[in-house]
Amino acid sequence: MAGALQAEKNLNKIMYRLTQTNEKNFTKKLDEWYETYKDFIEEKSINLETGKTYYTHQKVRVAYRSLRANIPYLFTRNKHKNIEIPNTTNTLDGGTFSPLKILIKIHRGLSKSLKLKLVDDYLLNYKKK
Repeated sequence: MAGALQAEKNLNKIMYRLTQTNEKNFTKKLDEWYETYKDFIEEKSINLETGKTYYTHQKVRVAYRSLRANIPYLFTRNKHKNIEIPNTTNTLDGGTFSPLKILIKIHRGLSKSLKLKLVDDYLLNYKKK
């Protein structure tokens, strides 16, 4: 159980540095974390009632896999230097994207491609309004 606590703490340290790092360093730290805790993450247990196996430390495993799978999206802000996007989601609920949500809701009959164009246009022009 001590390994679980240390693995979680170390993964949290990596995650909390997300806004102060870049994609390359974040990926490197995440990969190093995985190599350190690989056996721990892959550890399985057996349900004695059903005989089925399951990952013993599923929550830590899911957290790691989610971070690893979403790396391309976690650093979107850094890839779009011409658009002023905050590095956290703190302002999303409070107003930055509220008008966009309303706009999409008003035009709910649009196809997916037209909605994407609407979002692109909004993101490129909302600071000018």
